[in-house]
Amino acid sequence: MAAIAAAIISATAATRQSDPVVMTVNGKDIKQSEFEYLYKKNNLQQVSPQTIDEYVDMFVVYKLKVADAEAAGIDTTASFLDEFNGYCAELSAPYLRDSIVEKRLVDEAYARMYTSRCVSHILLPLGNTLDEREANRQRLDSIRSAILAGADFGEMAVKYSIDRSAQRNHGSMGYIKANMFPYPFEKAAYDTPVGEISPVIEDAPYGYHIIKVVDERPAVGDVSARHILKLTQGLLPEEAAVKKAQIDSIATLLKNGADFEELARTESEDPGSARQGGNLGFFGRGVMVPEFENAAYSLQPGEVSEPFATAYGYHIVQTLEYKPLPTLDEARKDIEAVMARDERSKLPQKEFLASLRSECGVNVSEAAVAEANSIIDSAANRADALAALQNSTALLAGFPAHDIRVSDVASRIAGMQQTPDLKLAFKQELDDCIDEATVKLARTRLTDTNADYRNLVNEYRDGILLFEISNRRVWDRSSNDVKAQADYFNLHRADYAWDAPRFKGYVVFATSDSVASEAKGYLALNAVGTDSLAKTLHDRFGRDVKVERVLTAKGENGIIDNIAFGGEKAAPVGKWVAWFPYGHKVLESPEEASDVKASLAGDLQQQLEADWVKELRTKYKVKINKKAIKKIQN
Repeated sequence: MAAIAAAIISATAATRQSDPVVMTVNGKDIKQSEFEYLYKKNNLQQVSPQTIDEYVDMFVVYKLKVADAEAAGIDTTASFLDEFNGYCAELSAPYLRDSIVEKRLVDEAYARMYTSRCVSHILLPLGNTLDEREANRQRLDSIRSAILAGADFGEMAVKYSIDRSAQRNHGSMGYIKANMFPYPFEKAAYDTPVGEISPVIEDAPYGYHIIKVVDERPAVGDVSARHILKLTQGLLPEEAAVKKAQIDSIATLLKNGADFEELARTESEDPGSARQGGNLGFFGRGVMVPEFENAAYSLQPGEVSEPFATAYGYHIVQTLEYKPLPTLDEARKDIEAVMARDERSKLPQKEFLASLRSECGVNVSEAAVAEANSIIDSAANRADALAALQNSTALLAGFPAHDIRVSDVASRIAGMQQTPDLKLAFKQELDDCIDEATVKLARTRLTDTNADYRNLVNEYRDGILLFEISNRRVWDRSSNDVKAQADYFNLHRADYAWDAPRFKGYVVFATSDSVASEAKGYLALNAVGTDSLAKTLHDRFGRDVKVERVLTAKGENGIIDNIAFGGEKAAPVGKWVAWFPYGHKVLESPEEASDVKASLAGDLQQQLEADWVKELRTKYKVKINKKAIKKIQN
């Protein structure tokens, strides 16, 4: 722990010497690297680049607003932390991966493409509890020991494997190729020498395997072929004989020049490929049943096989084309896509984090884990076990920022829904705790040592705070604060004079003159407020009436010109053939803020911004290191 702290302090001291403070805002130091980074980025976005002196004041205001957001506690809210932590996770991800591991995995996957391996396996279930998992692992290890001592692998597969196909194939999977199976299975199949049996491997969620490598052969490229099939599965011998006669007749037709594709469409009983003229596309070794694979690979492009049988029925195959194994560059995209879907996508980070823990001397205490398991075993029920775990102070692992204790893991479990097995939940949550603490440590080191990362994180953090505080203090108030708008309008009424009178009010539209007359009569007899006008008329007249609020000058709207300014009757708009005004007046000048809301909102925003900046300059202390700034300028 002392070594870790010393390393971090040393790195921080070195950074401080090479990255001086250029200003302090509300007691918070701003480093040269951050200032210079934002200055250069700002100038890239400007038509006319700013000088350092011009930029300093803008930067100070920016940091004053951030300080105001921090003073308001925005940086402690759940919404801020969720957004900021999510960004940090995304931004730091490329830095928290071992690129050497990533390259190794790609190279490994490509190298395996050149070899096919004939394997057999025995599969046992994982188990629902940690104890069951350990028992199943030990049981499979005992089976492996028995086979090594002379027991027959196939017989043991029939007897113990939960893979149903073992009853038929005695555990044999034939030849497999790379990227066909989950990574733990593939790794064991390719890492185990020919003739030997792998150790027990865990392949979640499928179970535990042992794998016997029977043979190895060079892989070949893919082949494309089409076929015609007559199904015999489930048929009586005499029925199968009819199918044999049919496939022989088709073979004769093909030899006499019949079109393979056309015959496949009309005669093949493989519904999937028949629609494609029998075309199966490209496939490699280990995909098809052995008889079919051997036939396809034995032919030259364009050649047609004699009829042959598989477990499905009788086939005739025509080989179309061979595709050689790809180069690494050609295969890379597909390899990376497969890796992204399995646990290899996490291995570069896992190995990076494991290396960091090793470097920092962080180890998980097996004694503390054993103590936790003992507590679980001795408790009468789940509630008692959790209570005892939460009272335990046993140290599981120590990190520079904080320790992970048994009670920390127990608290995480207590907040979860019912867990089927506490031991298993404890193990999984402990693993997550260790990873999270390591990631936090890695990000701290990254912030201390990588200026690009640090500047991006600071920029994003300040950006979130700046947006939220600006919205509270300026943007939302200028757009939605009715009182602020009214106060500003009353103080600056003379600034919003109109050059012509305006109609202000509501226009009721109707689908006919009779509906318009009825609606007008209804409003004459009933006091209907403008705030409920649209709903009241809709409830009474449905879709035959609509209401629009209008504020417009002469010449801007033909209907309003007709209503208020002596214009000619306007043409109907769609189905709205009749209209009349309601709650209206003609104004020589605006009477309230809402009459000039669009222009007033912009003016109010400028005023609120200016008042806020003035307040900030008084509220928070700013100290500028002019010497440091000058060095940047030079």
